Amino acid sequence: MATSPRDPVLEQRARASRLADLGQRVGYGLFGLALVVFFIGLIGDFTGGISTAIIVCVVIGSIVLAPAIVVSYAVKAAVRDDLEHGREVG
Repeated sequence: MATSPRDPVLEQRARASRLADLGQRVGYGLFGLALVVFFIGLIGDFTGGISTAIIVCVVIGSIVLAPAIVVSYAVKAAVRDDLEHGREVG
């Protein structure tokens, strides 16, 4: 039984999609953590450490999330284009 050769473009697209999903989970998770830390600081004592933690979460979350969203839309557009032109999408 012969197996068909794998399309490197589809493999790369799948890898990009997995990385984009991971980036979105990490980015949104850091935003959520920033909110939790903010409310902990709001209820308790809002110190400089709390403020630093919030800023770090938001900055790193933004750095991770922005490209992940762009890559996710690019993968979706590529799949849609393949479907419109009758190509294999994986």
